Amino acid sequence: MNPILHKNIVLVLNRNWQAIDIKTPAEVFCQMATDVATALDIQGSDWMVPTKWEDWRRLPVRESDFSIGTSAGPIRVPTVVVLSRFSRVPMKRPKFNARNLWARDGGRCQYTGRDLRPGEGNIDHVLPRSRGGKTTWENCVLAARDVNSRKANRTPGEAGLTLLRPPGAPREVPVTALLKNIHGIPDWEPFLM
Repeated sequence: MNPILHKNIVLVLNRNWQAIDIKTPAEVFCQMATDVATALDIQGSDWMVPTKWEDWRRLPVRESDFSIGTSAGPIRVPTVVVLSRFSRVPMKRPKFNARNLWARDGGRCQYTGRDLRPGEGNIDHVLPRSRGGKTTWENCVLAARDVNSRKANRTPGEAGLTLLRPPGAPREVPVTALLKNIHGIPDWEPFLM
């Protein structure tokens, strides 16, 4: 089995050419074969040609392309496809993790208001986990390490602390803003924020 076939390396655009997803070649080949998507034959930043499945199968595989072997010979893996009928840009809430919590709280301790440098803050559970507090947007804030240690397993009120603002989930954002080019595929750059 070709490992590239199941790796998320294909950028998916809606019919308005807005980035909305990242898929595997296996998923994209199915979409292309059923006319749900059309691949972009990209050669540089100024040459992009939408290419249907029948023509795509006959394109030569270039040295810089990913490809998969088939009984009919190698087939180039597209780097970008355009959906035929879907035009929306889905909205999505950023997933809960330390980086996104840092972004939500603006890198500022939510008890003291002090701007923190990387490594100076950590996640504080407003209602401590030892008391049933969950690891959610609504119960976690960024806190200076010394403040979080001093608070320990108490509530802010018990520790004599006041939150700058109540924690909450960040707003949903267009999924386009959350897509990242972790593989460094140059063909994606014109489509990502």
